[in-house]
Amino acid sequence: MKKRILGIDPGLIHTGWAVVDVEGASRKYVASGVILPKTKLSFAERLTTIFRGVSELCDTFCPNECSIEITFVNKNPQTTLILGHARAAAIVAVANKEIPVFEYEPNKIKKALTGAGHADKSAVDKMVKILLPVANPKTPDEADAIAIALAHSNMMRISGMKM
Repeated sequence: MKKRILGIDPGLIHTGWAVVDVEGASRKYVASGVILPKTKLSFAERLTTIFRGVSELCDTFCPNECSIEITFVNKNPQTTLILGHARAAAIVAVANKEIPVFEYEPNKIKKALTGAGHADKSAVDKMVKILLPVANPKTPDEADAIAIALAHSNMMRISGMKM
């Protein structure tokens, strides 16, 4: 059974997204990009931009599932809190469409793609290119969203959940 996965790399300035179709061991790149709330907007307006952007992605691509990165505490607690708000706006947009949301820590995403939880960015990017050679991300946020979608597909296969 074919599944369509929406991967999201949340951020208040750049929210990366990617859509990947998965059927068994086969993966197909569909689309990817970045939601870019204008920095001059208020905090609430930027969150609204993320919410609306993710809602539109759900309407356009009709994903079966969504995978999103879990926020860890940064050195600056304020930054962590702001990132959490952006993440929540994306999660609520997806959940509002009754699409299941799966959340993953960064080290689990890296391990699902490279086999090593502490792999560096270049190792993750290399695996993305191997698994989806037609994907050509233009920003790190877009590349991370592709990696998040691919990691979810790998974890679903490993856990034995039907894809």
